[in-house]
Order: sequence, then C-alpha cells, then structure tokens
Amino acid sequence: IERVTLADIDAAAELGYRIKLLGVAQRTADGVEQRVHPTMVSKNSAIAQVMGVLNAVTIDADAVHELTLVGPGAGGDATASAVVADIADIAKGVRSAPFGLPTAKLAELKRTPMQRHEGGYYIRMSARDVAGAFAKIATRMAERRISLESIVQRGARGAPGDCVDVILITHATSEHLVREALDLIYQDGVIVSRAQVIRIERE
Repeated sequence: IERVTLADIDAAAELGYRIKLLGVAQRTADGVEQRVHPTMVSKNSAIAQVMGVLNAVTIDADAVHELTLVGPGAGGDATASAVVADIADIAKGVRSAPFGLPTAKLAELKRTPMQRHEGGYYIRMSARDVAGAFAKIATRMAERRISLESIVQRGARGAPGDCVDVILITHATSEHLVREALDLIYQDGVIVSRAQVIRIERE
C-alpha cells in the first residue's frame, strides 16, 4: 500500500471508487486464487463503507449470494480485545481448529498464480506530452487484446515534451497481459517511470 498516492485516491474518488486493502480468496477452475493488494471498489459497495477500526469479511456463496460481516478489529481497543481473548484461550488450554478441522485433514487445493487473475485495472502513468504518445499507448494495449473503458489526461498541458498524468481504466483482462503491455510502453520511451497499477473489483 505504500505506493498508493494522493493522486490515486483523488482519481479513484472522481471515477466513483474507493481504494481498500483487500485479501481475496477465490476458487476457480484452475485452483484457488489468493491475493492481498490495494483494490478499487465501487463507492456504493458494502466494503467501501468500512472505515476506521472496522474490518469486513464478504462471502459470495451459491445459496446466500453475497454476505458481508462487519465488526471492530483494526487497531486500538479492538485489537487489544482480540489479543487478550487469544491469551485467555491459551491459558485455558482451548484448542480449536480455525476451519473446524485439523490442518492435516484439510483437502489440498492447487494455487493459481496471480498473473492469471482477470479483472479491470486502473493504470496511472506519467507520459511525455508529445505527438503520437497516446496513440502508441493505445496501440500497445490493443496488441495485448486489452480493451480500454476510458483514458483520461490529468493536469494542465505544459510545454511540448513535458510530462502529464494519463489514467487508463480497462475492461476485464488478464494480469500478465497488462504487465506485458506496460513493459512495452516503458521500452517505447513514452512514459518516464513505471506505471501505477491497481486492480478493480466490480460487483
């Protein structure tokens, strides 16, 4: 989360999102996908309303659909209470498996690399304000079959060759395709530093 800047937070708000640190576990046809990273979520989603010391767990299941559990647990008295409860359990010799079964009895599942993750992406890059720069960025994205939902230039234009912030929002695509496209754009010399990439979770 240390790479998230005020520029990203402001851009997210303008685009109708909030940035949250999410831990996601999802079962797919290829195995279990596990990831922890800053994520853009809709301002109107339940997870976007979780503030302060509150934590939330959202479960998406066949029968109950989406279920969100919210409670204190991040910092201050909330964390102290949880730590004291754990100490009390240890002192009393209470042993309970977190998943209802000992770890040795849990079924092994294949883990899916994060690069296979598919979803929308927010991409912010500092691009040189020169003729053809935007076209080259769009071309590299198209070469990797990445469809752009929007492309926005932020900040006033300066002298030719100066840098401007360019923000891309993609439709659902694969992580590895995004990384490949950005590597090519960087090699083309149209951006001056590595792009900021934040995944988007859409409901």
